[in-house]
Amino acid sequence: MSQFSNQEVYQLIDRAIEFKSGKHSLAGTDKYAMNLFFENSTRTKSSFQVAEMNLGMKEVAFEAGSSSTTKGETLYDTVRTIESIGASVAVIRHPQDEFYQDLLGKNINIPIINAGDGTGQHPSQSLLDMMTILEHFGQFEGLKIGIIGDLSHSRVAHSNAEILSRLGAQVSFGGLNSWYTDEFKEFGPHMSVYDLCSEMDVVMLLRVQHERLSDDENQGFSKEAYFKDYGIDMRRVDLMKDDAMIMHPAPVNRGVEIADDVVECDKSYIFQQMHNGVFMRMAMIEAVLQGENTTDGIANKKRQIILR
Repeated sequence: MSQFSNQEVYQLIDRAIEFKSGKHSLAGTDKYAMNLFFENSTRTKSSFQVAEMNLGMKEVAFEAGSSSTTKGETLYDTVRTIESIGASVAVIRHPQDEFYQDLLGKNINIPIINAGDGTGQHPSQSLLDMMTILEHFGQFEGLKIGIIGDLSHSRVAHSNAEILSRLGAQVSFGGLNSWYTDEFKEFGPHMSVYDLCSEMDVVMLLRVQHERLSDDENQGFSKEAYFKDYGIDMRRVDLMKDDAMIMHPAPVNRGVEIADDVVECDKSYIFQQMHNGVFMRMAMIEAVLQGENTTDGIANKKRQIILR
């Protein structure tokens, strides 16, 4: 998210809202996209696929398990290959933090969109979150936003803490103290879940990423104890402000970080986030395909854009 100026964030949100309102774009006509997902995904992958189709693009199928990467091919060579066969954009999710560093400065001439790098960043999720908040409150300045959960393993937490602070929101954190590392302390304090629910305008929940925890951490984890201490149930929802938002990048783990009846309660915007994701990803894809000054003012020069 550090690559985006505040102005660019607002421009992408404005464009996504235009798409949501029914505006069309021909930016992807007769172009091909390839979605290289080396980690499992439902929302992000399918959202990019729908966004690409809405822009008139066709998808070149890619399955990591049956690709040449299983034979030792590097990510760089994979991207060069799909560029050579005619793909116009590569959307990549990869378990390696900052995987894009292996691609920068090399002979790649198609835009790359980061759909999530390890525990690093998740820019498209962050931008759709910003869109959802702005639609509800009309501003970021002065909003109090609490992020609760597995902070240290969450690329969403990293992206959102950075951009929310820059846009003028006051960010606070909750969850296990061991997950509240130095990288988050620069953005805001650690608070109890009671105080977060009572004071925040937005409560963002994160799942516990068991696939990234050590064996000892997983063996010592009790979902019942976690839910009791940090989970959001309707008792905690009742503490929230009347216009408060509950958000979650999903997948949700019901009964761990969120109660079943909270997922679709009146304050929950979880499925609205998913809906907005298609339009934000349309705006992102259009921006990198154009790559130059446009009437919408999204990009200011012809360039390859690595959305990290």
